[in-house]
Amino acid sequence: MASGKGTVIKEGQVVEALPSATFRILLDNENREVFGHLSGKMRLHYIKVLVGDRVVLEFSPYDESKARIIKRL
Repeated sequence: MASGKGTVIKEGQVVEALPSATFRILLDNENREVFGHLSGKMRLHYIKVLVGDRVVLEFSPYDESKARIIKRL
């Protein structure tokens, strides 16, 4: 799934919560883990993400190892 801004959108499951609103996330279709941080809107509206939650990630086209969490499913 790709968005119009050159970013890539993928889904995954939170495996570990780390300090500073950072999480380790296991991607669905690929068997790899990436680091994700909460987007500004999720911080602004106090949306909590816990271990085991399914999330939607937005990747930059430059670095596929880090992502922004844009939605909690």
